Amino acid sequence: MANYYLTVFERSGKLLLDESFEAENDEQAKEIGMKRIEEEGYENHTYRCVAPNARLVLFHS
Repeated sequence: MANYYLTVFERSGKLLLDESFEAENDEQAKEIGMKRIEEEGYENHTYRCVAPNARLVLFHS
């Protein structure tokens, strides 16, 4: 398992969500990240999910 980081921002730059979670791989991280975004209602905000090697696995602006 690896630690992934999920952040969500408003257009103004205000941080709305900043959390980490564990996933077995990038595909599972995408699923977990999108589920959290949908649970919080942040689908229309800027968000990103970053892998442990600093590579983006999920991004929306």
